[in-house]
Amino acid sequence: MTETARLDDVEGPLAGRRALVTGGSRGIGAGIVRRLAADGAAVAFTYREAKGSANDLEQEIIGSGGMALAVQADSEDPEALRSAISETVEEFAGLELLVNNAGTAHMAPIEEFPLAEYDRILAVNVRAIFVAIQAALPHLGAGGRIINIGSVMADRIPISGLSVYSLSKAAIAGLTRALARELGPRGITVNTVQPGPVETEANPDAGEFADAMRSLTAVGSYGQPHDIAAAVAFLARAEARFVTGTAWNVDGGYAL
Repeated sequence: MTETARLDDVEGPLAGRRALVTGGSRGIGAGIVRRLAADGAAVAFTYREAKGSANDLEQEIIGSGGMALAVQADSEDPEALRSAISETVEEFAGLELLVNNAGTAHMAPIEEFPLAEYDRILAVNVRAIFVAIQAALPHLGAGGRIINIGSVMADRIPISGLSVYSLSKAAIAGLTRALARELGPRGITVNTVQPGPVETEANPDAGEFADAMRSLTAVGSYGQPHDIAAAVAFLARAEARFVTGTAWNVDGGYAL
């Protein structure tokens, strides 16, 4: 059975849509991959080192009747990203949805912040989004969606040591607004989803800063990856065609 025939057999609000999620093997990324696949999209996703988790997720989705493709690619490597997009397009015979989720962080006082870490954060959190969008655009037609995963810390930083991380996430919001204007005439929307505190392996709700972060939300709790995935899934739908250039805080009221 061809990939096209398999796409035609899938049901759901995103049936027939083909997506790539960067950094999709764990945490928020895995939540997004699962939700898009559950809504009917064929989903490729990149991973850097977590091959076991990536293969497990790929097989989970395929075993549930969906279409998934795990692609090893370090977002810090522009050629690897371009290759991942090419592989996705070849495997699924097209692309309608790009979710730029891969990200990294380093926490240190500004006077002690290593330049190598600064360069790495900007490469993964900002340059990789630019590279992926540039590579994906030849394949995105009218109705295409670009969804960038930023952070509410672009708007509010209650603790010190995260200046460079905040800088990178604010840059994503600025890029999103400008590209929404540029790509709107082509029928392509560009939006940013800005998570607040979300429970993941890298950010457990029992971690060092968990109580402080939780106390800053209006709802008094951490979010879950599926909360962020729900926002992404809405922006991916046809119903969201008039939403573009936004920075959508999905943060439990953290930024209030």
